[in-house]
Amino acid sequence: MNAPVDYVDEMLDGLCAAHPGYFAQPERRVIARQSGPVQGKVGIVTGGGSGHLPIFTGYIGPGLLDACAIGDVFASPSAEQMAGAMRCADGGAGVLRLYGNYGGDVMNFDMAGEMLEMEDIRSTTVLLADDVASAPPAEAAKRRGVAGMVYAFKAAGARAEERASLDEVTAAAQKTADACRSIGFALSPCIVPQAGKPTFTLPEDQMEMGMGIHGEPGIWRDKLKPADAVADEMFDRLLADLGAGRGERVSLLVNSLGATPLEELYIVYRRLNARLGEAGIGIVSPLVGRYATSMEMAGVTVTLCRLDSEIEHLLLAPCDCPFWTVR
Repeated sequence: MNAPVDYVDEMLDGLCAAHPGYFAQPERRVIARQSGPVQGKVGIVTGGGSGHLPIFTGYIGPGLLDACAIGDVFASPSAEQMAGAMRCADGGAGVLRLYGNYGGDVMNFDMAGEMLEMEDIRSTTVLLADDVASAPPAEAAKRRGVAGMVYAFKAAGARAEERASLDEVTAAAQKTADACRSIGFALSPCIVPQAGKPTFTLPEDQMEMGMGIHGEPGIWRDKLKPADAVADEMFDRLLADLGAGRGERVSLLVNSLGATPLEELYIVYRRLNARLGEAGIGIVSPLVGRYATSMEMAGVTVTLCRLDSEIEHLLLAPCDCPFWTVR
């Protein structure tokens, strides 16, 4: 980097310069579709702290999002930035606010929604709360939103491209969000540029199951375990919470938190694929790679999205952004 204070702005400048056909920056720390809002289509907006690419800004494009507000690393954007993103996404059919369940983001997006109401722009909200390690099923509304956001972006974007109403797009996003369960583990911390020190400490011979993408405490910390043992535990926790059974179909996302290489992700995917086969559950459109990161943290998250005919149709619909394309 150059100076820590310039980290986010220089990153966004580079992102837009590298992908000028997709991204524009109409306001400071607001990224929108280069083509502008699509008239008559529901606008879909997200937002959150920097440090998680491709979430959030990377998923702007046809069949996905329309605009995004970005804050400092691991910090919420302001209500004014969120309102700016919503204006940039408004094509006259209303705007869906689709983002993770984090206190600062909720507060600021609620304020932004109130600001837009005074401008006669209707908006709705869907919160992602897919991290099973962050709260028990009885308190699922308290869970954090993690990589399951990717599936909700896709479903909402596909429904909006069909020129569905705001209520219909919101329902599709909520249904998909409710169908997702995620869990992850960390092998090493990351460093927030402006802090200049690791977000947490973890001995080289240990791992932490269930740690959040900002370093939030997990379920347990212990010696490193073999990949199959870790994958089995994640699978068992996710399937028990999701409740999917024989004859059903899911989409499976094996995601690097930043530093973990593709080779290791495929070792984990191999085991999860076998476990799903043993359970009689089919896999549709699997995803393996960096879809929701945490700077340079080493670790993996796994997401299961339980499919029905509607969600599967929306996941298979075309989309196009620099980080995910479906033809």
